[in-house]
Amino acid sequence: MTWEEFCAEFIPEPATVQVEPYDGSGAYGDVFGAPVDVTPCVVDESRRLVRVQTQDAAGQEAVSSTTVFAPLATTCPAGSRVTLTGRPAARVLAVSRPTDHGLELPEHLEISLE
Repeated sequence: MTWEEFCAEFIPEPATVQVEPYDGSGAYGDVFGAPVDVTPCVVDESRRLVRVQTQDAAGQEAVSSTTVFAPLATTCPAGSRVTLTGRPAARVLAVSRPTDHGLELPEHLEISLE
């Protein structure tokens, strides 16, 4: 089952988020790619402790207030900006690709936001 099929079957109202992928640092600060709408997504508002994946904060931990579960093909490295409907953009602290552990769960990205 793909992520899209999973959301169509089990998520009544999947979310759409806008991602501006982090491209690195330039002379005037961080550089981001063009904003891309990503759907279907699942948004979890739970707070949890995550290890920050950016180079300037290697090894540090931060509290993530939101986790977005998105399609595996989403380009969203740590440091990217993600905008949820009606909110200011949030920085991506960490991105992971959970395994299905043999349960045939759909592959997806887990994006932890500040």
